[in-house]
Amino acid sequence: MSAALLLALLAGVQARADNAQVLKIITWADYVPAEVIAQFGKETGIQVQVTLSNNEEMISKLRATGGAGFDLAQPSQDRILGAQQEFRIYKPFDTGKVRLDEFVPELLDIIRKNATIDGKLYGLPYIWGTEGLIYNSKRTRISDYPDLCKPELRGRTAVRLKRPTLMAFALASGRNPFALYDNTKAYTALMEQVGKTLAACKVNFRFFYDNKDQLLNGVRSGEIDAAMMWDSGGWALNRANPDIKFINPRSGAIAWMDTFALTARGRNDAAAYAWINFVMRPEIAAKVARSVGNFTAARGAEALMDPRIRAQFAETFPDGLKNIKWYPAIPPGLEAIEGAILDRVKAAD
Repeated sequence: MSAALLLALLAGVQARADNAQVLKIITWADYVPAEVIAQFGKETGIQVQVTLSNNEEMISKLRATGGAGFDLAQPSQDRILGAQQEFRIYKPFDTGKVRLDEFVPELLDIIRKNATIDGKLYGLPYIWGTEGLIYNSKRTRISDYPDLCKPELRGRTAVRLKRPTLMAFALASGRNPFALYDNTKAYTALMEQVGKTLAACKVNFRFFYDNKDQLLNGVRSGEIDAAMMWDSGGWALNRANPDIKFINPRSGAIAWMDTFALTARGRNDAAAYAWINFVMRPEIAAKVARSVGNFTAARGAEALMDPRIRAQFAETFPDGLKNIKWYPAIPPGLEAIEGAILDRVKAAD
């Protein structure tokens, strides 16, 4: 064997060895805390590289590379099926390599329903939460999403110009948008109706917020009296100022769940499985929950959560999760319909 060939083979072996010691995750802010990375590295010798993203960017990045560049992604559970059917950016789990008994069974069942394709499972639950309403009780009272449009709140409310707002206002109108996912004509008509409602309500929206700090600062400063908001942010505001309430709207809070998903061309599945099993340990999941401010899908982690958050959850949801709506899997094509409606709302006078 020539010296050049030997060097090339050794370089290849070294590259594979190096790759086995690095796990590349594309995920949301706060989902991979530094202390958890450090403990994982100490136990396994595997380094974790984190790229922060959101649903749209994850799909875009993985689509551009054919599912390469990362080993593990964390899309919302409703964003897996459509993206996989259109772009083939994920690979199925070998569930024999995952400690499934570490997951809350009810949450695992939801994922199985929404992320199973041809009998194969493409997602596992990780973090979950809800979107509802917050308001300053010293200034106003609201009970459902359309109350953000009350005349006395002109210029004093806020929402995201994103699909959750469309879903919320659709539900508050008495219709179920999720039941129309397989009827494009009826779904489009409902979205157009919701778009008109939001356009008429624009005088009430102080701004369409793009990030959590923008909304949190607006509420803290008194600029915003009421808004559509996620639970962890609402509870954080309530802990600082009891006058600010986070509530489950009359038409129901909308529940989301972010997941683990193996990328189609990920190079380190072994490290991905090791990470999933590690962060699903209750004591580790509790550290993640503290970082995010939301509950995880790990069995036993809830008991280790901040008791104040457990108490706030009980106050917001006295009937448990009965009056919430879980996002089902989004079929291909619906987000284009929603995008056109949102563009019209943004352009409306």
